[in-house]
Amino acid sequence: MEFSRRDLLKAATTSGLIAAGLAASKEIIEPAFAQVKPTQIKKGEMLYRTLGRTGEQVSVIGLGGHHIGRPPSEQDGIRLIRSAIDRGINFMDNSWDYHNGGSEIRMGKALQGSYRDKAFVMTKIDGRTKAEATKQINESLKRLQSDRIDLLQHHEIIRMEDADRIFAPGGAMEAVVEAQKAGKIRYIGFTGHKDPLVHLRMLEVAAQNNFRFDTVQMPLNVMDAHFRSFEKQVLPILVKNQIGVLGMKSMGDKYILKSNTVKPIECLHYAMNLPTSTVITGFESMQILDQALEAVRTFQPMSQAQVQALLNKTRLAAANGQYELFKTTDQFDSTAKNPEWLG
Repeated sequence: MEFSRRDLLKAATTSGLIAAGLAASKEIIEPAFAQVKPTQIKKGEMLYRTLGRTGEQVSVIGLGGHHIGRPPSEQDGIRLIRSAIDRGINFMDNSWDYHNGGSEIRMGKALQGSYRDKAFVMTKIDGRTKAEATKQINESLKRLQSDRIDLLQHHEIIRMEDADRIFAPGGAMEAVVEAQKAGKIRYIGFTGHKDPLVHLRMLEVAAQNNFRFDTVQMPLNVMDAHFRSFEKQVLPILVKNQIGVLGMKSMGDKYILKSNTVKPIECLHYAMNLPTSTVITGFESMQILDQALEAVRTFQPMSQAQVQALLNKTRLAAANGQYELFKTTDQFDSTAKNPEWLG
């Protein structure tokens, strides 16, 4: 199989959960990624990095799909998407469930004409059964007005049983692989925001089924390193196996900023400094889009001392996850509020 189970199994906890060597591996305990330099090129204002083993070049900043659905005017959302593409952002994040399909509809309209060929379009599905996943894939294609989705991801992998349901006979993975063979999607990944152990379980079950994901999306921010850390527990495995890393929650939907410990551009720089292919960030106004682009313009690889200074500033505030509510509450768990989406 392409994905090595040894990376996961060597660090199993006594409870049988995959903990990625928390007690045994110094390289996983320490966020020592300053020496890892993602393949990167600059074109105009934008930096582009290689998406894992796919060879695709994606912008270091990705457009967050949920925020695109927030402006009251559909035209404002479309204008934001096109402005982002015009200024070099090609990674488009979305999901079947964002604003009851409204975000995908806006993106589909924005990508008409020459814009579709300039964009790398990702969307997500919630279905855990083959039937529900098939329905959601087809609905996403229709809303996006496209004959293909560049990257399809299983959304909200936040429960230990999600992996088992997806890979079971008649599960969602059958629908996704069939769609890939039919040319409807190109690459396959998964996302989640709850606990790194759930991500590791998903990777383990994939390995058991001789499957290697192209991408994994997860929270990577200045507080994550201190609490239920995806950076410490999951990121080293993805890097080792050349799986594209999609960072999200760099500001925790502004909750991290409410800690008054860091500024927006510091949050973006920290996530960009990790071996991420793209850092997905939400913007619902031109001002916030400008802020994201300023973060790209001013980004320089951070020294270990600079990284440590940011972590020192956030250590106390991050200790119990009070500013990472996506980990500690159900506030961000859309499938928990809408279990029928799972099928």
